[in-house]
Formats: sequence, structure tokens, C-alpha cells
Amino acid sequence: MTAPISWAEFERVELRVGTVLAVEDFPEARKPAWKLTVDFGPDIGVRRSSAQITVHYRKEDLLGRQVLGVLNFPPKQIGPFRSEVLVTGFADATGAIVLAVPERPVPNGARLI
Repeated sequence: MTAPISWAEFERVELRVGTVLAVEDFPEARKPAWKLTVDFGPDIGVRRSSAQITVHYRKEDLLGRQVLGVLNFPPKQIGPFRSEVLVTGFADATGAIVLAVPERPVPNGARLI
């Protein structure tokens, strides 16, 4: 386990829910990944992400699905693509990523509290 953080430090991490609007192939990625377009609601808008989630998720499985993203990381250039949000998940026993998602639908842009 890592060193404890304060509540104020946790509050600085902007974890919000968004709905996947589009999923595109990303053949230029070194590791298999999808390009996701995610709607984080009217106050935040649409953001894009490169997500290495191809083992468990087909494109059609992701459309309309809510995901949890970290919005306040700086954008990351991944080859020709600019990833603006980190979509979160957990590694399974083989290392493949399983998405972290809300149990029930919540409004896009809702913040993890």
C-alpha cells in the first residue's frame, strides 16, 4: 500500500462519469487500443481518450456505456492522437483491463465523491 493522502489531495482528482459516443480503431497504437469519444455532460463537454481495453470490449459493447474518467491529467500525445482523459479500470488476472463503471446510470459529468 502507498502512503496515505489527505481528503484535500483526493478532492483534487477529478473523477467523473461520461457516456461513450464513438469508438474508433487505433492501428497506430503500440498496444491494442480504441479511440473513445466520451460525453461528460454540458459543463465539461466531449473529451477523447485512448483506451487499452480491446481484450474485453468490442466497439459495439462500448457505445452508450458509461465510464469513469480522470479529467484533470494533462493531455497525452499518443502517436498521432491526443488523449484528453484517462478512462479508468482494473487489471484482471491476465493483465487485461476491466472498466471501472457506475453500478447504475448517473448524469454525465457526475463526480465521484
